[in-house]
Amino acid sequence: MLRIFTDFDGPIMDVSERYYQVYQYCLEAAKEPDQTITQLAKGEFWRLKRAQVPERQIGAISGLHDDQARRFALLRRENVHSHDYLKYDQPVPSAVDALEQIQALTPHLAVVTMRRQHALSFALGQHGLRHFFPQDVQYCLPDVYVKTHDVIEKTRLIEKAMGELPPVTETWMIGDTEADIAAARSHDLPVIAVLSGIRDRDRLSTYDPDFIVDTLKDAVAIIATQVSSGADSQA
Repeated sequence: MLRIFTDFDGPIMDVSERYYQVYQYCLEAAKEPDQTITQLAKGEFWRLKRAQVPERQIGAISGLHDDQARRFALLRRENVHSHDYLKYDQPVPSAVDALEQIQALTPHLAVVTMRRQHALSFALGQHGLRHFFPQDVQYCLPDVYVKTHDVIEKTRLIEKAMGELPPVTETWMIGDTEADIAAARSHDLPVIAVLSGIRDRDRLSTYDPDFIVDTLKDAVAIIATQVSSGADSQA
């Protein structure tokens, strides 16, 4: 039996517009009223984010001085996961088709995400995704939880899922960050990184996932091929 764990933001949800809206707000809030700044186009901003350029540096590139850039970074952390901005998230164009393909391939699908419960529930309801992820296969952070280290927390979530869900013979992880890759590796799971999220190919390559593909749909195709090849070799 096959199980697939997937992250939510990146493989399923496109968060680029949320991050860009927060960037615009924080830039305006951090600058002086008459100060001339350079607001980055969304494509350039997202390129910098995916390359893990630090927030303060993005602020500086946009024309903020040191103190303003520090305030810009602080404001970003305070707002990027707030409910006011979650409405800007949209499903990756092929994500729903990919989830349907997963359900045709295996009934064992679970989401493992660093979202808090309210944020995950909001997105599942807003975009009609709840039937893919019933409550018992939602692994996320409690609403009152204070995040400290993504790799450690994602690893614990996967450990919790593996301990609670029915046993299977094969499990894959699909994600878009180094936390997904490291958490999968800590449990000896094959992992596929997707480029539809918040890391670019260069950053993902550094962490050596088993595969790097464009989208969740491409990841499902690889898993289906690998599972089929394994079944053929055992026949």
